[in-house]
Order: sequence, then structure tokens, then C-alpha cells
Amino acid sequence: MKRPLHLVLTTAQQLLLDAADVVAVRGEDASGCFGILGGHADLITVLVPSVLRWQLADGQKGYCALAGGVLRMSGGAQLHVACRGAVRGDSIEKLEAAVRAARAEQLNEERRARVEQMQLHTRTLRTLVRYLHPATRHVES
Repeated sequence: MKRPLHLVLTTAQQLLLDAADVVAVRGEDASGCFGILGGHADLITVLVPSVLRWQLADGQKGYCALAGGVLRMSGGAQLHVACRGAVRGDSIEKLEAAVRAARAEQLNEERRARVEQMQLHTRTLRTLVRYLHPATRHVES
């Protein structure tokens, strides 16, 4: 018989899941997908936006789309997941589509931030060149 896990899934606003009869969990961090069973060594990892999956002892499966988070395994049986945002659902396809959309939006935000950073850097360099170059220095009388 598989050793059960006690899975607690929370956001800052709510408790999404508190199940003491979980037999398997599948998550995803920057290194890829991983699985956790009862008796797993202590672990802490940062989850990427993904779908967390679990299976209860009666065979029932659960899914939750996460906007990233932190997973902590302790004592071989206590599994805690804290995340900024999460949505539970019954359809893995819909949740995975929501995660793909969230990842695309996150990439767009990162691109916009890099463009703004480069623009600021360019303006700063131009201002320094104008100030330091003698031909363009403004002389006040």
C-alpha cells in the first residue's frame, strides 16, 4: 500500500485543498516535471506556472492551475504548496490552456520590461554623452 501524503494547497487569500489521503502528486519547476510519492525526501522548489496534479487513495484525480508558487515536502508525508494565484478544475485541457495563456502573457510582460530597460539605458547614455562631449555642452551666462 502506498504511504499517503497530506497535501495543503493555499493562496494568500484562501485554502484551496487540504487532503490527507493523497497518494501521488505531479508538479513542474524550472528543471521540468517531477512526481512525489509518500516517503519522498524533504524538498523545497519553486514551481513555474503549470498544472499541479494529484491522485487520492480512492483513485480520484484533482487538478489546479498555478501561477507559480513554492512546494515544500517535509517528513515524507507533509506536502505544502503556496502560490500567488490558482484555479482548481476538473478539465486538464482547459487548465493547461489557461496556463499556456498565462505563460504567454508573462513572456510578453518580460519582453516589454526588457524594451523599457533598453530605452532607459539608451536615454541615459545619450544624456551622458551630451554632458561630457565639449561640443554639445551647454554654457550658461
